[in-house]
Amino acid sequence: MPRFLLLDDTDVQQAFAAHLRRLREQAKLSRAALAQRSCVPAPTIKKFELTGQISLRQLLLLWQSLDDLARLYALTQPDALPAQRPSSIEEVLKDGL
Repeated sequence: MPRFLLLDDTDVQQAFAAHLRRLREQAKLSRAALAQRSCVPAPTIKKFELTGQISLRQLLLLWQSLDDLARLYALTQPDALPAQRPSSIEEVLKDGL
C-alpha cells in the first residue's frame, strides 16, 4: 500500500541541505574547500546547511561538486514521475490512505 508524506518546501530544502552536507563531510571537505571547488561562497554554504536557503543556481553548483547532477536532472524527465497520482481527496480516501 503506497504511503503519502505531507511535505512542504522547507522540508525539501532541509533534506537537500542535509544530503549535501553529508556528502561534503564524507568527502572530508571543509566549507572553504567546497567553496573553492564549487564557486559558491563559504558563507552561503554555511547558511544553506543551517537553513536550507540557497539559489537554484548555487544548489546546482554544489550538487555538481558533490553528487551526480544527472541524478537530479533525471527527476525532471517524464518517465521519472510516478505513473498515477491521486487527483482528488476522494481517490486518496478510496485507497484507504
